[in-house]
Amino acid sequence: MARYKYYSYEQTILVAIAYSKQILQGTLEYAISWLINNRVDLSIFECKYRNDETGAPAWDPAIMLKIVLFAYSRGIYSSRKIACACRENILFKALSADSEPHFTTIASFISSTVDQVIPIFRNILMVCSELGLIGGNMFALDGCKMSSNASKEWSGTFNDLMKKKEKFEETIKFLIEKHRETDEREGKKESEKENEKKQIERIRQKVEKIERFLAENEPKIGSRGREKQSNITDNESAKMKTSHGMVQGYNGLAIADSKHQIIINPEVFGSGQEGEYLQQMVEGAKDTAESIGLGKNYFKGKKFIADTNNFSEDNTKYLSEEEVDAYIPDQQFRNRDPRFKTRDRHRPEKKERYKAKDFTYDENNDSFICPTGKILKFERIQNFNNTEGRFYRAKLTDCRSCKLRENCLKSYKSRQRSLYIIEKFFNRNYSEEMIKKIDTIEGRNLYSKRMGIIEPVFGNIVSSKGLNRFTLRTKLKVNIQWVLYCLVHNIEKICNYGDMSEYDNDLQLNDSS
Repeated sequence: MARYKYYSYEQTILVAIAYSKQILQGTLEYAISWLINNRVDLSIFECKYRNDETGAPAWDPAIMLKIVLFAYSRGIYSSRKIACACRENILFKALSADSEPHFTTIASFISSTVDQVIPIFRNILMVCSELGLIGGNMFALDGCKMSSNASKEWSGTFNDLMKKKEKFEETIKFLIEKHRETDEREGKKESEKENEKKQIERIRQKVEKIERFLAENEPKIGSRGREKQSNITDNESAKMKTSHGMVQGYNGLAIADSKHQIIINPEVFGSGQEGEYLQQMVEGAKDTAESIGLGKNYFKGKKFIADTNNFSEDNTKYLSEEEVDAYIPDQQFRNRDPRFKTRDRHRPEKKERYKAKDFTYDENNDSFICPTGKILKFERIQNFNNTEGRFYRAKLTDCRSCKLRENCLKSYKSRQRSLYIIEKFFNRNYSEEMIKKIDTIEGRNLYSKRMGIIEPVFGNIVSSKGLNRFTLRTKLKVNIQWVLYCLVHNIEKICNYGDMSEYDNDLQLNDSS
């Protein structure tokens, strides 16, 4: 018969644990603790407290920061789970000196560091600069779209939300009528009546929620003058298309250095159109560089890479005027690349689309006649990519029933044909200059390095650190969470690649006594 080692749940053991000995040099928890104790200016938290003479003592911001940053490094972003880790995990106990803040205290601390998170991020970035982790030669910009604490079902234009409200009201009327009919019948249980009343009340609350939102907010207008979808749960978030489908959330942008993928400037935006924020991101990076002593003109002459979403006349002009050596491809970049010239060899041949030369100009009526005899009327004078011209458009009904749609329109989704006839070129076309630049061998080679610079940043934050969604609401609070995760990313780089031997070799734990 088999024999097993003896064990008993009745036995007890006393284990002496020195918290300072649990935090070993070379580990991420050591780097977090050392940097917060020695290189982060915690005096910026003093303005938050008014308990000098009265009131209970507050939790030390150093302790709270260590707990939160280490939790984020382990993929723990729930305040409840962070509080649980402080009670059960020995490393969290060591970092917090056996502090056990309540989960509401942790959540409040994170969401209230609006004014402190950027100075802390810059303190750590200064250490990265001092340790030589920032190459300062090449930078890349990109974004990572993630869902947030908002519901897609509560999104829509004001007209959509009004229709949803009317639908709820019709449902209430139907349920009330049904409730009256069933009340006349005998034998109905009181529990069923109560459930029907609760159902009606829940729908009525939804109606009031929509009414309150429509009364307190204005429609969101996009850059093209069209109304964008609003969201009742978090109106600063946006519905964005990702590789995992449509999400309601935020786009976390970051500019990273090429040497060790150190993040220079992080920020979130409630829009999937990254190109709208390129100038704002570069200006933020310039302010950050100036604040840590690198100079306001730090990016002058440096190489800057961004993807196709950022290609526009405004962005290329801005980067040119800032004297930044930028490389941003246009939407047709791959089609012109000789390395991809055989990519369509297995696809069916596309029919040649009608061009402007195939349309006949009617000088008397200032219009164009298409190959089927339909008229494209003059609509407006338009400026596009440093050009000025006349814009003509066909009737929607003419194109809808046209037999030559496949030969004329770009895709089956296109509604009607239009023509843009250029009449005047301005002195300088920055978009054309960028296209010529990116089509060179050097331009293609430099652009190919973008993925190796910025994509590992998002891979580390999303996959390794477990940030697959934002858990807060409003841009200010979501931005705090994004910057804190980027802060953890930079601290990990310091831990892995920074030589901290020239700094203090002894871990200094602050004592509240």
